[in-house]
Amino acid sequence: MLRKTLLSLFLLPLLVACSDQRASFEIASSQHALTLIRIKNFFWEKTASYAIVAARMPECMRRHDMGKGGAETPVEVYAPGNDAWILKQGRRMLVVETRTCEGFARLEEEPAGGMGPLQGSFEMRNGSLTFVAAPKGDAQTEAVAPAPQ
Repeated sequence: MLRKTLLSLFLLPLLVACSDQRASFEIASSQHALTLIRIKNFFWEKTASYAIVAARMPECMRRHDMGKGGAETPVEVYAPGNDAWILKQGRRMLVVETRTCEGFARLEEEPAGGMGPLQGSFEMRNGSLTFVAAPKGDAQTEAVAPAPQ
């Protein structure tokens, strides 16, 4: 009996080590948002599994698998326009849209028209996944800056 109790106490930290965290970037309201899901199975892992949920309710909502990425690497959100959103995590880039919530693709390079203004980033802060909005002045400046001739 003592062995089972000791074994249970030893395994308990491994069971609670799983981390499933979510944070949302509200585009126009809570009904139009991108929600990042970050799942880390064990505390010692340096990577996590990511998914993005694109939603524009009541018209659409869809979850897209982003694959594995650095557990502490921020995911930046850019707005190139037309309800498209570019997600950049380290060197990898993905695009997702919220018009139909169906569009999702990996990008091999930055789009010719640019990334659009930075909206903010999903980051780990004090052990929690959080969306940190870009400073308003920076996003507005980038949004109205004329295209290079």
